[in-house]
Amino acid sequence: MKNTSNLNKKIAIIIGAGPAGLTAAYELLEKTDIKPIIYEQDSQVGGLSRTVNYKGNRIDIGGHRFFSKSDKIISWWKKILPLQTAQSKDDIILSRNIKYDGKYQNISDPEKVDNVMLIRNRLSRIFFLRNFFDYPISLSFNTLKKLGFIRILKIGFSYFKIIFFPFKNEKSLEDFFINRFGKELYNTFFKDYTKKVWGVECSKIDASWGAQRIKGLSISKAICHFLKSIFSKNKSISQKNIETTLIGRFMYPKFGPGHMWEQVAKLIEQRGGKVYLDHKIVGLKTDKDQITNIFVENKISKKIFNRNADFFFSSMPVKDLIEGWQSGVDKDVMQVAQGLVYRDFITVGLLLKDLLVKNQTKTKTVNNIIPDNWIYIQERDVKIGRLQIFNNWSPYMVKNLNNIWIGLEYFCTQGDELWEKSDKEFKSFAIDELCKINFIKKEDVLDSVIIRMPKTYPAYFGTYDRFNVIKNFLFKYENLFLIGRNGMHRYNNMDHSMLTAMEAVENIVNNIKTKNNIWSINAQEEYHEEKARR
Repeated sequence: MKNTSNLNKKIAIIIGAGPAGLTAAYELLEKTDIKPIIYEQDSQVGGLSRTVNYKGNRIDIGGHRFFSKSDKIISWWKKILPLQTAQSKDDIILSRNIKYDGKYQNISDPEKVDNVMLIRNRLSRIFFLRNFFDYPISLSFNTLKKLGFIRILKIGFSYFKIIFFPFKNEKSLEDFFINRFGKELYNTFFKDYTKKVWGVECSKIDASWGAQRIKGLSISKAICHFLKSIFSKNKSISQKNIETTLIGRFMYPKFGPGHMWEQVAKLIEQRGGKVYLDHKIVGLKTDKDQITNIFVENKISKKIFNRNADFFFSSMPVKDLIEGWQSGVDKDVMQVAQGLVYRDFITVGLLLKDLLVKNQTKTKTVNNIIPDNWIYIQERDVKIGRLQIFNNWSPYMVKNLNNIWIGLEYFCTQGDELWEKSDKEFKSFAIDELCKINFIKKEDVLDSVIIRMPKTYPAYFGTYDRFNVIKNFLFKYENLFLIGRNGMHRYNNMDHSMLTAMEAVENIVNNIKTKNNIWSINAQEEYHEEKARR
C-alpha cells in the first residue's frame, strides 16, 4: 500500500542497476509516489548478478544461488519470476510445462514459458590433490581414504585441541578458521585457497570477513547436517535452520541471474521509473546535511550534466563516491576512502566438446557431465580459483546441449600479472591450466571469451579497520542511503543487498532518520546462521 503523504512529485536518484539499486527503485514505485531514476555505468543491468550472453551461451559471473532466510525476499523473487515445475522427477531439460495453482498447463505464450525460475539441486566440491572432496568437508570413507591416515590423525588432534583451547579474541581470519576447524584442516583446505582469492595471507584479513561469509559453519555443524540429510525427506527451498554453506536446494532464473534483474528493470520502466545505462556518476554537490546534485557522464556522447533530486541511493563503490565529492570532505575521510581495497575478477568462458573428468556420482546428468554447479580448485600449481559448469545451473544457459559450457574464475587485482594479460594470452593460459589438472584436452575447446569485472569483492583489509570514519561522515547526509555490497563496502550476499534497499525505502516512507537499521542487515541475529556467541 502506497504512503503518498508529502511525497508527491519527488525524485530519487539511484546509482547502480544491480540487485540493491533495482530493488530500491521497485520498492519506491510499490510504496510511494517518488519517481526513481537509475544511472548505471555499464551497458546492462544486474551488476555482478548480470548474465552475459555470448553467442547464445550464457555466463553467470560468480555463480548466484537464489536462496534466502528471509521470506520477504523469497516472495519478492517469486513475484517477479514464478516457479517452473517439471511433470516428472526427471530434469527439466526438455520440459515446457509450468505448474500454476497446482495444475500443469501447456503454455503457448513464450514470455510466460520463459519468465520462470527453476528449482535446482546444489553440488559444489573441492578439487585437491587431483581428487574430488565433498564441500564442506565430510568425514566420509572416501574423504578419509583420499586424505590419508596420517593427515586425518593430525586434523582430528588439532580440532580437539582447539575445542579445549580456542582463541578467545579472534583478531584475524586465520584465528577465525582455526577456531572452527583446527590448524591442520585450516592449513590443508583454507590457507592457500583464501590467499588465492584475496591475494594476501589470512593473518592479514580482519576476522569480520569470516563472520560475514562463513558465520556458524564448523566441523560439528557439517557432521550434524550430513547425518540429518541421510534421514531427512525435506525438499523445501525454505531451509532457515541450515547454514548457508550447507544449502542443498535453491531457485535459479531460467536464463541466469540477469534474467531476474532484466525483468525488474522492465517493470520499473513500465511503472514510470527510468533506467539509464552507460551513465557514470562523476561527482556530487552538498548543502549542509543534504545531497543536492549529482554530475553524470553519458559514456556514449561523453557529455556531462547535473541532476538534482530529493533522495539519493548509492550502490557504487564507497571509494569512488567519496572521491567524487565536490567539497566538504575531511582529509581523514578521503585518506580512509583511498585506502579501501577491492579484489577484481576474471571469468574465462570455454565451450567444449567434452570434459576428461566424468560423472562418478549417483546424480544423473546429461551426457555424463559431472554434476557440480561449481568446483573449488585448491591445487597450488594453478591460479584458477573456481570452475563453474553452466549446464548444471540451468540447461537453458547452453545453446547446444551436446556441448559443455564452463566458466573458469580467477581472482586478481587491477594492474597485477593476471589482469594485465591480453585476452588472447589469458585464454591460452586458462586452457593450459585446465589441461594441466587433466580436466580437458586442447582439441576439445570450441570457443572462448574473457569477461573482466573490477571491484567485485570489497576487501576486509587496507584501511577497512577505520571504515567507521567514512560511515560517520556519510551518516550526516539525511537524504543519502548507502545500499548493496560495494555501496556499503560489505561482502553481502544478493538477498542482504536487497534487504538494505528495502530498509532504506521503509525509512523514507516512515520518516526514520537513523541509518543504523540499514547497517544492521546481515549483522543482526535473524540474518545470521547461528545466534551470536555469548
